[in-house]
Order: sequence, then C-alpha cells, then structure tokens
Amino acid sequence: MRSLAFIPSRRAAGFSLVELMVGIVVAMAAVVVVMQVFKVTEGQRRNTTGGDDAATTGAIAVSLLQRDLRQAGQGFLNPQMLDCQLNLGNGRSVGELVPVHINPTTIPEGDDNTDVLLINYGSGWGAPEGGLIVSQPGPAQYNTGAPQAYQVGDRLIATPAIRTTPCALTLTGLAAAPAGNTVTVGLGIAGASGGMLFNLGRTPRFVAYAVRSGRLTACDFFVQNCTNAAPDNWTEIADNIVSLRAEYAIDNSPTRTLVASTYGQAPPTAMFGATCAWSRVIGVRLVLVARSRQSETSDVAAPAPRWTSSASTPITLEDGWERFRYKTFETTVPLRNVPGSFTGCSP
Repeated sequence: MRSLAFIPSRRAAGFSLVELMVGIVVAMAAVVVVMQVFKVTEGQRRNTTGGDDAATTGAIAVSLLQRDLRQAGQGFLNPQMLDCQLNLGNGRSVGELVPVHINPTTIPEGDDNTDVLLINYGSGWGAPEGGLIVSQPGPAQYNTGAPQAYQVGDRLIATPAIRTTPCALTLTGLAAAPAGNTVTVGLGIAGASGGMLFNLGRTPRFVAYAVRSGRLTACDFFVQNCTNAAPDNWTEIADNIVSLRAEYAIDNSPTRTLVASTYGQAPPTAMFGATCAWSRVIGVRLVLVARSRQSETSDVAAPAPRWTSSASTPITLEDGWERFRYKTFETTVPLRNVPGSFTGCSP
C-alpha cells in the first residue's frame, strides 16, 4: 500500500514572530494606559483621603483642647492660690497653679517651634470661692461652716489666712466623713484658722499637652510624670500634628472690660503684679496644624500654613514640608471661670 505523507496545515503552524511582536506591543500599550489611569485615580484618592485625614484628626484634637480650656481654673481662682506651687501628694507638683500655663519651665519642650500647654481645673460641686476655716482644732482638722460640701474621696486645698511668700500649697484627700463641723484631711497645714478650704472634687485635672514626634500627646500629673519626656509618660491623642502654638488673650484696659486688647505668651505681670495679672488673662488663642499621612511626589503645599499671630508666634515646619497637605485649626477659647474681679486687684 502506498504510504501518505502528513502535511500539516498552515492554520496549525502557530504564531509567527511578527504576530508575537505585535501582540507584545499591544499588551505593553494597554499596560501603560492602565498604569496612567491608575496613577490619576490614585492621586485623586490620595488628595481626597489625605485632606480628610488631616481634617478629621485636627478637628478631634482641637475639640479635646477646647473642652479642657473651657473648664480651666474651676475651683481655685482665688488670689490666695493663684501662682502658688501645688504639691499633689504623689511626689510631683505643679510649679505655678494657674488656669492655663503656656510653656511652663517644669515640663520638657515638645517638637521644635511648638508650644506646651498646662491646663488645670477641679471637678468639685462646692463653692468656687471656697469655705471659711473658722478654727483649727488639730494639725489636720478644720472647722468649717459648710461641712456637707466635703465628701470622702474629694481633693482639698487649705490656704492660710495670710498668703505666704513663697506660696506653697498641698493637695490632700478627705481622710473621713466630716464629723459635725470638723473636716479631717490626710495632710494639714499650720495656721489655717481664718483661711479658706477649697474642694477640687474627686478628679481634678492637671493635664499637659505637647507635640512630640509629630503627634499631639497629653500627660496627667496625677498618674504620669510630666516633668519627663519619656514616651511612657505621654499618651498619644492624635497623630500627624505638626504644630501647636498658643497665646494668652489679655485685657489691658485700665478698667476691666473682659475684651482682649493684646495677645502674647507672657501674662502682664509688669503692669498688674504676679497675682492680679491672671485676672486679666481672659482667654487663650491657639492654632493646631494637622498634616496628611503620606507625602506627595511633588510639592503641593504653598504657601506655608499661617495663623492670626504668625508675626509674633509663627508656625514653623521641618524641611520637606511642601510634599504634604495641611489643615489649620485656629480658635480663641474664653476662660469662663475667671471672676469679674479679684480682691486687692484693680477693677
């Protein structure tokens, strides 16, 4: 029988080299187009989410600062206590007991060109002007006309009838429920008869805020050592916060009007004296700057973030700041607990 030779058809021969090269070129063009579309959409996504992240983070951080500032000074705004050193009874102390202290010397600085805020306030339900100490039957006992204003667990401060120089006070707890008109504390002071007894409640706050390593952090003197910048002492409140600047709102008018006439980082002690100067600090103006999480491939931030007090207290950012997006939050918070006048101070 005659054998038939197998002749493969052209259709079964596969792709030619030219066809393969054309296919590769078409595929590469498709990849380039897809990557360009992805780059555009990813840039839009980063623009949107980066700005949203900064806005959300900054809004939360400012809200926390405003909450504490509105309560600043509650329970201790009295000339007998203002600007005194306060021993907290836990081995730590507040150097100057004032509603708000900008850049206190006892607390380490934060990031370069940022400010530190120390905000102090009580949580008591008693009279903010305190209760008169009628007599002192014992070293840690005070007779007062309103013993029902003090309960076990409250934190109290006793002041002598005449302010001492230098002024040093102690925060102490109520050792037992009042017996009659007698209030017994854990640690008393001498010469309290005729002085005042102040109730700061069970949870007074002595909290410091600082920007550390690009994060807004807080430290409570009651549970942490705020005189040490170690990370264990400072709790992160918000990340990607690059600046915190603050100034006192000061009423310098001859007759107190409760309207800010100047702003600055120093209270007007030269004009009104160390204690009376704090009666002229009626608010705090501050700015918080939040930054997007990711840097961009090209400069996107121009001009640099600014605020009302940029001339006297500028916002200064680190090198490379142009590659990020920023949100600036500026506010002025009145100190609602500052009384209309202090005894012995000008009206």
